[in-house]
Amino acid sequence: MLIVLALLEAEMVGERRAYPADLSDVEWAVLALLVPPPKPGGGPPKHERREIIDALAYWVRAGCA
Repeated sequence: MLIVLALLEAEMVGERRAYPADLSDVEWAVLALLVPPPKPGGGPPKHERREIIDALAYWVRAGCA
């Protein structure tokens, strides 16, 4: 029960566990140069750019795209 609560709390503060399909730090270092920064104006970004690229990479690797 305590483990479940700790996992829920971690998700609520924006932390998540790493998945095997996530980009490595080396892969992200290469791709980070190609990803444009958020546009000025509006609210702050809801998701980090790396999280978005991780999600897209998962779709491609899993055959969802």
